[in-house]
Amino acid sequence: MRRNTANIIFTGLLYLCLVGCLFSCRKDESVLRGEGDHVGGDDSGEIKGFFLLNEGNMGSNKATLDYYDYESGVYTRNIYPERNPGVALELGDVGNDLGVYGGKLYAVINCSNLVEVMDAETAVHVAEIPLPNCRYIVFDGGYAYVSSYAGAVEFDPEYRRGYVAKIDTVTMQVVDTCGVGYQPEEMAVVSGRLYVANSGGYMAPDYDSTVSVIDLATFEIVNEIEVAPNLHQMKLGGDGMLYVSSRGDYYGLQSSTYIIDPSTNEVVEELELLQNSDMAVYGDYLYVISHSWSNISLDYQTGYAVFDTRDRVTVTRNFITDGTEDGITTPYCIAVNPANGDIFLTDAKDHVTPGYIHCYGQDGVRKWSARTGDIPAHIVFTRKQLKPLE
Repeated sequence: MRRNTANIIFTGLLYLCLVGCLFSCRKDESVLRGEGDHVGGDDSGEIKGFFLLNEGNMGSNKATLDYYDYESGVYTRNIYPERNPGVALELGDVGNDLGVYGGKLYAVINCSNLVEVMDAETAVHVAEIPLPNCRYIVFDGGYAYVSSYAGAVEFDPEYRRGYVAKIDTVTMQVVDTCGVGYQPEEMAVVSGRLYVANSGGYMAPDYDSTVSVIDLATFEIVNEIEVAPNLHQMKLGGDGMLYVSSRGDYYGLQSSTYIIDPSTNEVVEELELLQNSDMAVYGDYLYVISHSWSNISLDYQTGYAVFDTRDRVTVTRNFITDGTEDGITTPYCIAVNPANGDIFLTDAKDHVTPGYIHCYGQDGVRKWSARTGDIPAHIVFTRKQLKPLE
């Protein structure tokens, strides 16, 4: 098997460009294959563990997959190579999203232009689906939907519009595509419709500001919602509303969070929360972390907020109660275990050396920490325990 890893031009988000200066001071740290730490077991009911996809720096071909097992309490790094010794170049270049559906584990590998499909109980390779500049994945009705920038990784004001690919999860083939806005990012399915956040990230400063709405029955665009420039993430809240983040323009327009009512396809509120770098839903609560760059202040805004979606109020702007946030350099990803409410927060550190994952209880007190791969970015929980190597 072969990975297509042609020379990639480093682009990323504007604020991440500043991280490039750290390349010259890279430390001699590496993630060993199948290396694990016992961090303490816990009963999580139907949730047996979780996978974590580490992005790895663009152009470094260092996307890796970690796994945490609740029964044993062991966090294991870089499980893919040992389980797939015949796959050249391993996972590939830039792990951009992760999902579990129908007994399969899907890893969206952005700059390698593919979706890697594995067995969710073994992490063994099943299929490889080629897709250019692929970004995020969602599932519905036996299909996977993947957003694609539809071209090379490069800033270009004349860049073409993106699309969403419809993939049959039985045949692992792309069966249809639907054109959307510029540089589409995260998506959500609500009542037979697919909502797609368009960023226009390659078009700066003329970002896209729309959410495309696709009817899944016809796989055609039925609406376009004007929201805010440079949209990124999208989550369906416990209140049935869609929560969409905007990265802003890194100057006067700050990152923010907007609420869309899918029954009317209208923006009903902008939240006066932290700037939004990543978010997760748990019941009636929206967890938001921020590590957002401003080209005006030349600084990052960092914080950890909780928003009550039912009462539409901010519960706290810092859910960490034990003071351990002082040791977190670059909060990057947040996820909440749907069974017991454990909060998982990753720290990307300097983006070029291994990061960390921290587990917090609902009381905001840290339970355990473990070292990860480079840029720990995407977590998906699983109801089936990963089988040991034979």
